[in-house]
Amino acid sequence: RRRALIVTLLSDYGTEDEFVGVCHGVIRTICPGVEIVDVTHGIPRHQVRHGAIVLRNAIPYLPTGVHVAVVDPQGGTERRAVAVRCEDGQLLVGPDNGLLWPAAERCGGPVEAVDIVRSPHRLEPVSPTFHGRDIFAPVAARLAQGAELGDAGEEVDVDELVRLELPVARVEDGAVIAHVLLIDGFGNASLDITHEEVAGTGLTLGRQLEVVARGERRAAIRVQTFADVAVGETLLYENPQGTLALAMNRGELAVEMDLTEDAEVRLEPR
Repeated sequence: RRRALIVTLLSDYGTEDEFVGVCHGVIRTICPGVEIVDVTHGIPRHQVRHGAIVLRNAIPYLPTGVHVAVVDPQGGTERRAVAVRCEDGQLLVGPDNGLLWPAAERCGGPVEAVDIVRSPHRLEPVSPTFHGRDIFAPVAARLAQGAELGDAGEEVDVDELVRLELPVARVEDGAVIAHVLLIDGFGNASLDITHEEVAGTGLTLGRQLEVVARGERRAAIRVQTFADVAVGETLLYENPQGTLALAMNRGELAVEMDLTEDAEVRLEPR
């Protein structure tokens, strides 16, 4: 049996209740000594899309291991719970509601999957409202111990996994039409477009631009970092995840412009 791998956890549980600690306890009871990393438990409640994007952004920086994600507004229903092996060897465990799909794509795509709702590794009795404790955590612990994926549940065709469809940016009349993917705790808005994708649009470093969203127009500048603009000014920059983002130096742009996830944003070079 191979050495225990790392187990990571991402959820919308928050940290005020015992949920996260209990999941840690279940994993360590089954697989003592395994390293557990909490990626975040601050995903907004029930926001599957938000959790999916955060997991996708984090997965390139996580060691090969078992990655549990739980944002599960349909917990207790007939939705599947799955464990998925990706092309690069990463194992993803969570509800089959689209949460795992973007991360699986970033890991080379899913190559094997099993339905773990009735897994022999689950805890009994299973609570209909705490699959994190009774299904996801114990299955992840067994996989970290070296259990075979095929023994964790019933095989699922990877083409049947639920896919999460995200908006796609486009170029229109010389402007870039992007969409807000995420709004972080600082009020910065990550967009669904990369530096490479705006090549040739005029949105070059140092270029002035106009941001149009929800009927409001705002001047901005494409820069590398917040310090390149004055306090209170709006900037377009490349965030650590490799996508472009809008922000206000020492302010909360999303609040100022009433931006929400999926909001359409027009970027016009000036």
